[in-house]
Amino acid sequence: MTAAQALPLFDERPDPGLAASLSLAALVHVLLLAVLFVGVRWQNRPPEVMEVELWRAPPVEAPEPPKPEPAVEAPPPPKPEPVIEKPDIAVKEPAKPKPVPVVKPRPAPPKPAAKPVPPQPSAAEREAQKRLQEELAREQQTLAANREREQIREQLARDAAAAQARAIAGWVDKVRAKIRGNILLPQDLRGNPEAIFDVVQLPTGEVLSAKLRKSSGHRGYDEAVERAILKASPLPRPERPELFVRSLELKFRPQD
Repeated sequence: MTAAQALPLFDERPDPGLAASLSLAALVHVLLLAVLFVGVRWQNRPPEVMEVELWRAPPVEAPEPPKPEPAVEAPPPPKPEPVIEKPDIAVKEPAKPKPVPVVKPRPAPPKPAAKPVPPQPSAAEREAQKRLQEELAREQQTLAANREREQIREQLARDAAAAQARAIAGWVDKVRAKIRGNILLPQDLRGNPEAIFDVVQLPTGEVLSAKLRKSSGHRGYDEAVERAILKASPLPRPERPELFVRSLELKFRPQD
């Protein structure tokens, strides 16, 4: 052992407050444990339930007036007990057979009355009826033939009239063409006016007169047409003499 170990530099002195500090520390720990224990127990307790009844007093009603007591009726007298008679034993009779319906025969329908047979005509009467029917048939045939002939005549007349009209129209066109070739149109003529003349001629075609029926509205053109009619005499004659017409109605237009 060295001298330094043998001889301490400082002397160790006992601490007088050490015991009190240890005691106080131990007390604080005990109190802390107690508080923790109490807190855990308090949290584990179930919550307390409070029950509250809410009610309201019923309204005060006015007291009802006392009802009159019903009259007490006397009890009816007791009815006598019915006497039950013993039933007699009824003997069932055998069922009667149902009656068979009688089918009545239907009455036969009445026979139709025989039609009266008309009296047969005699031979003379039959012969007279036959002659009458034959005469009626002949009359009908005659009427039909006459009607057909009349239709043929009418058709021929229409055809002849149409042919005559066409022939006359052709003859009049020739007359107008000859007259038109002699017309000298005035220089101041405008448009296409129409002048109508009534021309009277002989069967030889010589012009007797030319009368203005409708003016064209231009005096110079009317006079030119009149001079051309007189200049064209004698006029062309129809191919068939029977087509000759003494008076002709002739229409002239400058642009025709």
